[in-house]
Amino acid sequence: MLSALERFAPLPLQESWDNAGLQVGLTETEVSGALLCLDVNEKIVDEAIQKGCNLVVSHHPLLFRGLKTISDLTDVQRTVMKAVQKGVCVISMHTNMDNAKGGVNYKMAEKLGLRDVQFLAPKMVDGVESGSGVIGELPEAQASDDFVLAVKKAFGVECAMCNELLRRPVRKVALCGGAGDFLLDDALKAGADAFITGEMHYHQYFGYEQQIQICVIGHYQSEQYTTEIFRDIIEKECPGVRTCIAETCTNPVLYL
Repeated sequence: MLSALERFAPLPLQESWDNAGLQVGLTETEVSGALLCLDVNEKIVDEAIQKGCNLVVSHHPLLFRGLKTISDLTDVQRTVMKAVQKGVCVISMHTNMDNAKGGVNYKMAEKLGLRDVQFLAPKMVDGVESGSGVIGELPEAQASDDFVLAVKKAFGVECAMCNELLRRPVRKVALCGGAGDFLLDDALKAGADAFITGEMHYHQYFGYEQQIQICVIGHYQSEQYTTEIFRDIIEKECPGVRTCIAETCTNPVLYL
C-alpha cells in the first residue's frame, strides 16, 4: 500500500519542511481497510475503527515535527496514542501529492473541466516530472461572475473571496490547492485569466485589478477531492483492499 502511493507521488517530491510518508504503525501490517481523509484527528481514528479499517491515508500529515511527549495533552498526542492502542496505521501524502503529475492540482482541474492541463511551475526532481500548481483552459470562455459561480458549484463552497470581477471573459485558468498564493505572479506571467487557490494573504489581493480574476475558496475545500486520488491508486494497485472515503469533516473553519 505504502509503496503504491509512493510510486505515484515519490517522497522526494515533497517540500523540505514537510513530513509525508508513514506516520504511525508498522510497514508490514496486513490492511483490513483504508479510510481516506484530508486531516487526521481522534474522530478520524474513531471512524476508521468503526468501519473496520486499520489504515488511515491522509493528505495533511498528523506529525509535522517530532513529539517529545505522547500523552493526553494535545489533540495530536491523543490521536497518536489512540492509533497505536487500536492498531491503526497512518500514512500521509502531502506536498509530494501536491507536486505529483495527476495529483491534487490535476484533480482540481478535472473538477473544473479544464483542458490541456500542465504544471504552472514545472521542475524535475530526481528525474521525475513535477511542479507547483497547474494551468489549463475551460472548454468555453465564461463571464467572470459565471466563472466564480461555476467554481463555487464544483467545490461545493458557500462563498468565494475574490478581487473585483474581471471585465473580460475567463478562459485560461491557473490553480493551486491549499495555500497557493505564492504562485499568483506565475499565473499572471503564464497569461492566466483567473487564479484559484485555497488561501491568500490580504495584501496580495491589491494591484491585480483587471489583470487576473482571483478566486479563493478555502484550504479544505480546495483539497477535498484528494481522497478520490487515494481511492483510485489503491483500487488500481491493491485491488483486494477495501477503501472508505471519510465522512468526518475535519475542516476547522466555520462559515457563520
